[in-house]
Amino acid sequence: ICMQAVILAGGKGTRFGSVTKTIPKPMVRIGNKPIIWHILKLLSNRGISEFIICTGYKESIIRKYLSSLKEDWKIKCIYTGINTQTAKRIGLISKHIKEDYFLMTYGDGLSNIDIKKLISIHKRKKKLATVTAVSPIPRFGALKIENNLVKKFNEKPKDSKNLINGGFFVLERKIFDYLNLNKNVMWEQEPMIKLTKNKMLAAYTHNGFWYPMDTERDQKYLTHLYAQNPIWLKKKI
Repeated sequence: ICMQAVILAGGKGTRFGSVTKTIPKPMVRIGNKPIIWHILKLLSNRGISEFIICTGYKESIIRKYLSSLKEDWKIKCIYTGINTQTAKRIGLISKHIKEDYFLMTYGDGLSNIDIKKLISIHKRKKKLATVTAVSPIPRFGALKIENNLVKKFNEKPKDSKNLINGGFFVLERKIFDYLNLNKNVMWEQEPMIKLTKNKMLAAYTHNGFWYPMDTERDQKYLTHLYAQNPIWLKKKI
């Protein structure tokens, strides 16, 4: 797959508490490797080898780590500011995009996504952007109640009706016209809402593995999976 991947890796990861006081969230480890390595590896296992990393918070730590890697990857770190929101981070790297479209993802989500299928939906739909839709991670048990009696209890039901944004976007180069650099906004708010209104946002539904690392609990779970069977690292080209 001859395409560039843009990874948003500039946030502060405040939900990690004390862990991210010393390191940026993309450097939080799963097993013996930072999550940013896992993301680069899963993408390279699907044929992508050129990466643009949008850095911000504690960017020198990410830059130093990435420059030490011995993998056959072409990595460019672009400093996009400390308090910059996601849409502006994307907008700031426009001049580094060479092809008509590129992949964009976050620095904290793992998946065994089929990038080829994502691209083929994107090409077929001919929209400015395609989002990967996933089922939310079930964190709470679900109750079904009738007349104050619990009729049904699901320990942690998988919700296939309400899909959520799982990261892993394909974006047309024309997307930069949508991003106003004078505004510091979240990609997930104004730009995605505008794309939706203009019928310019397609969706690819991924039913396989997807997991975001938002908290230390998520980190422990992913480290456990990594030791057993890191499904996201399986080769798929």
